[in-house]
Amino acid sequence: MTASPRTVAVGGDTPYTIHIGPGLLGQGELLARHVRGRHVLLLSDSSVAPLYLAGVKQALLDARAELLIGELVLPAGEASKTMANFGAAITALASLGATRDACVMALGGGVAGDLGGFAAACWMRGVDCVQLPTSLLAMVDSSVGGKTAVDIPEGKNLVGAFHPPRAVIADTSALRTLPARELRAGLAEVIKYGAIRDPLFFQWLQAEHAALLAGDDAALAQAIARSCEHKAEVVARDPLERGERALLNLGHTFGHAIETEQGYGAPGNDNLNHGEAVAVGMVLAARLSAQLGMSHDDDTTRLRELLLRYELPVAIPAGLAPEALLARMRLDKKNVAGRLRLVLWRGIGRAEVVADVDEADVLRVLATG
Repeated sequence: MTASPRTVAVGGDTPYTIHIGPGLLGQGELLARHVRGRHVLLLSDSSVAPLYLAGVKQALLDARAELLIGELVLPAGEASKTMANFGAAITALASLGATRDACVMALGGGVAGDLGGFAAACWMRGVDCVQLPTSLLAMVDSSVGGKTAVDIPEGKNLVGAFHPPRAVIADTSALRTLPARELRAGLAEVIKYGAIRDPLFFQWLQAEHAALLAGDDAALAQAIARSCEHKAEVVARDPLERGERALLNLGHTFGHAIETEQGYGAPGNDNLNHGEAVAVGMVLAARLSAQLGMSHDDDTTRLRELLLRYELPVAIPAGLAPEALLARMRLDKKNVAGRLRLVLWRGIGRAEVVADVDEADVLRVLATG
């Protein structure tokens, strides 16, 4: 079943529109509408670029023949989200002669979006960025909200900036070429929205799991739009994550610790990707909530069963020491005055930020996987 194009408006001080629908990467007028000047840097990765970069470039030139378009293609995978490749993006903008009305178009998943957005935030103290997400995870999470960053060995996303995009253009046709594992990883972030603030959406995800896993266009478009609506509402009220926006990080403190401890492994290895790590992290957060008397074990069971239905992991991978994971969690950006500050919940749809969480309680959860 083919989905009709949809839009979601993101409000706040820097409003923009999320465009969702099939075939959008080929719509030159839509792409070019968001380019104010003549310079465009197309930043992508080695998995996505062969599929879409040439088509996006041609669509832009068909709409505006005067555009000067540079290209930067990085190796695929989280391991590419480094300061060195940030430097390569800055060098590419310099080589292009990009002026202050230039635009970085980040074509790909969360790595391209995060790194491209960070380069745009820094070049000449900020140029436009248009996010062109091609993974489900990027469509429902990382492309929306203006968080940009790179990783360092000490932790994930520790160097970055808030830099809202000029637009997000999510071509759902790209999901047809997405590996099944990456589709499932994106669905972990979709489930997160039901878990933190929308019990009815959680129920819908329980009912529609077969359609979503099969890549049904209409079901995916609905899931993307609902997820983006939730994120847009929160981001508009809290663009710099000083309060409510932290709720969007349910499972992420645990998940980032797992990713960092595993070393941001390359695609194809046994390390968890971001969505898988978040899935495990959500279960750990739910278990900690129950341990602290905030929620019931039944809620944890419902979340765990839904994640398993979507073929996602729910336990810490073997070989990761609880003490090492806790050390990684101490570097989380939500922490205050050296004390753990975690997103926990009081059951499905009722997440909250909890300050000064006792490390001994966290260690108990980590030790039991």
